[in-house]
Amino acid sequence: MSRPVEISVLQSLELFADLTPDLLKQLATASRLTDYEVDAVVFQEGDPLPPCLHVVVTGQLRVVKLAASGKETILRLLPPGEVFAAPALFGNGQSPATVVAATAATVLTLERQALLQGFAQTPELAVHLLVVFNQRLQELHSRVHGLVSERAIVRLVHYLEHVAAEQGTVTVAGGEELKAKLTYYQIARTIGITYEECVRLFKQLQPGVSYRRGGKITVTDWQGLREMKG
Repeated sequence: MSRPVEISVLQSLELFADLTPDLLKQLATASRLTDYEVDAVVFQEGDPLPPCLHVVVTGQLRVVKLAASGKETILRLLPPGEVFAAPALFGNGQSPATVVAATAATVLTLERQALLQGFAQTPELAVHLLVVFNQRLQELHSRVHGLVSERAIVRLVHYLEHVAAEQGTVTVAGGEELKAKLTYYQIARTIGITYEECVRLFKQLQPGVSYRRGGKITVTDWQGLREMKG
């Protein structure tokens, strides 16, 4: 069940942080928050999408694609602040992939008409959104290129670097621990390898990388990882 949005929620999101109080109030009246439990489906691939902007407020979502063979590929993990379901705004209105709550999560939806009015009042909002979508296209291009041409261990190193840059790290004894908790299964499905190969590759990355129960990954030698890319 959805609920109203407070202006403070919009202000906490980078996309809306610099907007005027009047515009924030206007957007808040056209927005709703929806909570999802772990593994709850936000959209199934092919589902019609409501004409709204979708933003992750708290928690994490998993975007997956299911092949005809039944194999699941994880396309992205969406942290707080991420915009998703772009076809709802600019496409055919159908979900191109399945979106699932990787953790308990809250999603904000903002009606398209209200967003367009916001563009008219603050063109910088439109530019910011275009930059976000352009980054997604570039990332998709890099992912496709990597899956075709790079060795599996190089794809793994690239992915660890990407997650560290996007979701951050915390300093721990001996290195940096990724804030994101990533299971072997998630990583394998993201970079196009099997679970067993993922386990084997992590052993090859030792001692520069350690993997602990619960998806906790600590990097002690970033330079050594970069050198593995050749």
